[in-house]
Amino acid sequence: MTALTPVLSANWDRPDSFTLQGYRDGGGYEALRTALTMEPDTIVDLVKASGLRGRGGAGFPTGMKWGFLPKDNPNPRYLVVNADESEPGTCKDVPLMLANPHALVEGVAISAYAIRSSQAFIYVRGEVLHVIRRLKRAVEEAREANLIGPDVLGTGFDLDVVVHAGAGAYICGEETALLDSLEGYRGQPRLKPPFPAVAGLYASPTVVNNVESIASVPGIVGNGAEWFTSMGTEKSAGFGFFSLSGHVRRPGQYEAPLGITLRELLDMAGGVREGHELKFWTPGGSSTPIFTDEHLDTPLDFESVGAAGSMLGTRALQIFDETTCVVRAVGRWIEFYAHESCGKCTPCREGNYWMVQVLDRLERGEGTEADLEKLLDICDNLLGRSFCALGDGAASPVMSSIKYFRQEYIDHVTRGGCPFDHRKSTVWGGTA
Repeated sequence: MTALTPVLSANWDRPDSFTLQGYRDGGGYEALRTALTMEPDTIVDLVKASGLRGRGGAGFPTGMKWGFLPKDNPNPRYLVVNADESEPGTCKDVPLMLANPHALVEGVAISAYAIRSSQAFIYVRGEVLHVIRRLKRAVEEAREANLIGPDVLGTGFDLDVVVHAGAGAYICGEETALLDSLEGYRGQPRLKPPFPAVAGLYASPTVVNNVESIASVPGIVGNGAEWFTSMGTEKSAGFGFFSLSGHVRRPGQYEAPLGITLRELLDMAGGVREGHELKFWTPGGSSTPIFTDEHLDTPLDFESVGAAGSMLGTRALQIFDETTCVVRAVGRWIEFYAHESCGKCTPCREGNYWMVQVLDRLERGEGTEADLEKLLDICDNLLGRSFCALGDGAASPVMSSIKYFRQEYIDHVTRGGCPFDHRKSTVWGGTA
């Protein structure tokens, strides 16, 4: 598997890719016209048949999630797009919305029609103001062209789309915390059940999907389920963005079939920076257990990555070479999670705080070998015991780094501090 599959990124090289005209020149909104001639349930069945799984990290089947909406609930139905991308190393939804916002808007229109919703929200991280402006303009263009709004294309289907800017809390990437924030409350995860499909936004049936998931829907409607399943693997169908960053020669977005390997992606990206070797990497962002060079040929699909001991997550492939101190890298990630913990549950609020203290102590050379067991003990109290997945995500890099690089942790103790020259891991200090 060596070929890329530019679908969502097909028109990114156009200077006007973000405009309505630029999108339409590539066949944009034809899938919407097709969808509006179909029965909503037929579209849901089509998405189920395609095998599209959530691209936000969990990988839950999208069509199945749509099918959970109760048919006998008299309340209005809502579609909410989770565009609160904010995990360290994760950067696929932001460039997608920046370069091709109409793919998302068309996906919203089709998805809302499929679940019989007349109100959709796109919840965007507040810091990415340039993306918010571009997305709002795309919504305005679509409304002016009658692609959303009242009586879409004369079919009698009404759809209002609201772009909502969050306040920058990472926890609002968790779907129930996002819904609380959207309602005007402090973003904290809700107890489930009830699940959003039954009682979500304003206690009404709600579908919450990731940006890339929704943007993939027009392609499925326009080309069919078999087109989508012809890519990827049997249980992880289709394509997706693989975001390569860090110590790689050509970092960026690589849109490829699920099941591709890091070795293949690195070949396309020019490999690890010259004069250095791969040390460790993340298959799905900083909240997933790390991999090493022994996992270079692991197929990047949900099942294979899971079987190898990690999670595909958001396909944020952060590449680190031998100049990187794994203790320092993990410590910076845990500082982020400690800062972004909403504080609702004790394991996450206290666990992340104390892991930062222990990791900092090891970096300063004031730690002991007992600190390794202390870290694992804290992770054991975090994993599966926090209110939402933030605690699990924070425990993952700590546990996996000790598994693969235990000696490096011990070296911090025996040598009285970090044995690495941190300047060598930087762009300006890391040349051979």
